[in-house]
Amino acid sequence: MKSFHRFFFVLLVLVSNYCVHSQYLEVSSNKRYLVTDNKKPFFWMGDTGWELLHKLDTREIKTYLSNRSAKGYTVIQTVLLAECDGLTIPTPEGFLPLDGLNPETPNVNYFNKVDKVVEMAAQYGLYMALLPTWGAHVEDKPHGLFENLHVFTPASAFNYGKFLGARYKNNWNVLWIVGGDRTPDGYEEIWTQMIKGLREGSQNKHLVSYHPSGGNSIANYPKIAAQLDFYMLQSGHGNLVTPNYKMIQHDYEILPVKPVMDSEPMYEDIPIAFNSSNGYTTDYESRRAMYWSVFAGGFGVTYGNNSVWQMNRKEYPSVLDPLQTWDQAIDSKGSFQVAFLKKLMLSRPFTTRIPDKDLVMPYNLEADFKLATRDGNPGKKDATYIMSYHPVFESWTSINTSVIAAKKIRIWLFDPRNGLAYFLSEQPNTGSYKVNANSPIRKTMGGPDWVFVIDAADSNYPAPGKVNQ
Repeated sequence: MKSFHRFFFVLLVLVSNYCVHSQYLEVSSNKRYLVTDNKKPFFWMGDTGWELLHKLDTREIKTYLSNRSAKGYTVIQTVLLAECDGLTIPTPEGFLPLDGLNPETPNVNYFNKVDKVVEMAAQYGLYMALLPTWGAHVEDKPHGLFENLHVFTPASAFNYGKFLGARYKNNWNVLWIVGGDRTPDGYEEIWTQMIKGLREGSQNKHLVSYHPSGGNSIANYPKIAAQLDFYMLQSGHGNLVTPNYKMIQHDYEILPVKPVMDSEPMYEDIPIAFNSSNGYTTDYESRRAMYWSVFAGGFGVTYGNNSVWQMNRKEYPSVLDPLQTWDQAIDSKGSFQVAFLKKLMLSRPFTTRIPDKDLVMPYNLEADFKLATRDGNPGKKDATYIMSYHPVFESWTSINTSVIAAKKIRIWLFDPRNGLAYFLSEQPNTGSYKVNANSPIRKTMGGPDWVFVIDAADSNYPAPGKVNQ
């Protein structure tokens, strides 16, 4: 009898885990967010592992997926026909993805490997945002860094998409992202046919979006955007300060309303302006871009590291002067900080959240632009919380709390570097909160960015992070 009870308990745990994780994704009823098909809010905390399938073997891939799952990531963005000579340089196992460079004759051995990785990711509770191909294999244009092998026609794009959609239609943890770092200019029909093939093959079980090149949004291409479930933009890595909140704000206001996200903001440890003589970005620039994106209205965001996206290793040529090998870089500073952003956003009602940039005063400079987000409805005083991201701490800033109807408010200070929450005060809601220069910020705590979390006192929300003792 005891062994039966133990067996039953193990079975119950397995079934419970399956029910928690095995959920297809869909768009929320208000068209602003993604939810699981049991309507649970889903925060897209992605990582760009573009070369994952091309450069790592399955043992190494397991190491990577385990690392990302443990840190709180929810989505891995990777490419089936990879960017770095992915059609001509084989995987560590010796596989090329296509036989004869023909998308209508996929290599069975390669896609058996993909099958294993998708299933492995599911075991770690990770969704795979799969790019059927990098854009270079659709365009007939030269590129300064990578091979350009134009292998698609509209007909082969449809058939390849249908093959992929059918092959993975029963994998709940798959999403499809076409585009591959290119705008659709001149190749709209190829991308349209690939989307149609994916949807037909998967019987519309999977969401579909489009990943454009740096500085672009797919929302600006209405014919393609109309075919997608959510808008993606890529703010990119060209400048040390890229105000991606402007891009998110633009797409957020587009009709018809669809969820929007920055699928590739500033990478950590990438040469500034792509030139290592300028130095490298840090976790701060990467983190700032992520918070800007989410607070401006994004339903999630994607982190990236220059050594990780390319899975840098000595056996393959490197790109853009990476600082580390992939297995070292997966534990960079910024890689740990994504969990704190996800936990912060899910600590309060999520799918009713709206951006409200007018809550932070006074005038903002572009590099230290302060953004607020809250729940409720635009123009109404129905918020139960406000979150305000400050890239630079300034004691002359004030936050408009009149959108909270409660008579009392609670103020927390949240550290995006370590997820610690500092309780500041509970006080009468006078309609404005003046940032206090005597708050517990010290030089030893790092910086310069912070988040203020202001709650209606009667909401009794928990601390937005681990309470600092």
